[in-house]
Amino acid sequence: MIRKLLCFTFLAILLAAASSVSAQKETRLRKKDRKRDVLIETTMGDMVFRLSDSTPLHRDNFLLLVKKHYYDSLLFHRVINNFMIQAGDPDSRGAQPGIALGEGGPGFKVPAEFRQTIFHKNGTLAAAREGDNVNPSKASSGSQFYIVKGRVFTPAGLDSLENNRLKYKLSPAQREAYTTVGGTPHLDGNYTAFGEMTSGFDILDKISSSPTSQGKDHDRPLQDIMIIRAKLVKRKK
Repeated sequence: MIRKLLCFTFLAILLAAASSVSAQKETRLRKKDRKRDVLIETTMGDMVFRLSDSTPLHRDNFLLLVKKHYYDSLLFHRVINNFMIQAGDPDSRGAQPGIALGEGGPGFKVPAEFRQTIFHKNGTLAAAREGDNVNPSKASSGSQFYIVKGRVFTPAGLDSLENNRLKYKLSPAQREAYTTVGGTPHLDGNYTAFGEMTSGFDILDKISSSPTSQGKDHDRPLQDIMIIRAKLVKRKK
């Protein structure tokens, strides 16, 4: 009996020690992490993003998920040419062909952080979210994100958009961007943009033009496009 008690006590000590070591190894953000860019390596090439300090909640959440390797092996499960490419659903990891995706996440949301200084021009990194009917606060998904690949507008086209859909005036910076590099201006003020692409625009073009399904897995690429890994990298000056 004494020997059994000693064994149980020793096992409890080992479990407690293992738990303590695990807690010590918990992934945390460091101050220097906020000064790094994010490299997303995909099966079609690499893209690099710089996160905005004006959206600290989204910045820190994304950086932490990257450090935890959350995005490694996930798919770009929704691709719409001249609009955006979307990823970040953990259910997409190893998903069989034909399976509809887009409902998975880490179990939490991030409060909206709308900023006029960062908007939906091409290459912008932004957070996906549920619709207004179930999400009136426009809170973001805890992990799903998209990268803008919109179209170039004419000045007249932006005028029409302002008057008939936006109901507000675009800033000079927005008009300049949307009439040169392009984007999706109707998403401004509705979805949180929190980063900008610094390299990899050719990869964005390749992914966005990929053939997609018209079946129940609507807009999923017919050939899987995977995030091999996402990691923090030193900024290039």
